[in-house]
Amino acid sequence: MKRMFLIVVLCAGLPGLAQTAHQHHPPESAAEYAKVLDDPERDGWQKPHEVIMALKLTGRETIADIGSGTGYFANRMARHARRVFAVDIDARLLEISLKSAPGNVTPVLASPDNPRLPDGASDLVFFCDVVHHIENRGAYLAKVKQALKPGGRVVVVDFHKREMKIGPPVEMKIDRAEMVKEFEKAGFRLIEEQGFLTYQYFLIFSLAS
Repeated sequence: MKRMFLIVVLCAGLPGLAQTAHQHHPPESAAEYAKVLDDPERDGWQKPHEVIMALKLTGRETIADIGSGTGYFANRMARHARRVFAVDIDARLLEISLKSAPGNVTPVLASPDNPRLPDGASDLVFFCDVVHHIENRGAYLAKVKQALKPGGRVVVVDFHKREMKIGPPVEMKIDRAEMVKEFEKAGFRLIEEQGFLTYQYFLIFSLAS
């Protein structure tokens, strides 16, 4: 997986930085990453509260946010879950995220090919604008399966494969139908879909058996 696994959102207000980032010349410092990931304009189209509410959490779940970056979703989810694993491959970003994280957020320093989650510990694994950066997705999703509890879910929020003012170039994106096929091949089935996001599809999977 490319280092760009960490750039999980590109802001319309920073077109130059967005283009540079997705051509694999990212900002040099974690502080610069943080400015992109946490730009205030993101809330308007990412709708984090609505996304979390759509998950219908009970407060008893353990959630793994893969590619958690600065904790944009992980720290919000922690208010609605028992425990959140904030999973990233950049220790500097994890350090930044923990400065504002609730006490039930556990950092996990992953590797590009392994989320390094404990087996059978997660009720929900969450990907936001991350899957299209994973190179060997079949092998990676096999590890995600191992991390799930029985009855667990996997959530994928990723960019539609078309020209838009935010997000990566079209050639980097995964079409919604292709995403579903890849998850089905990996042993998942689509159980729910939300349509309220403008630039992204929102898919919820469970294990096929």
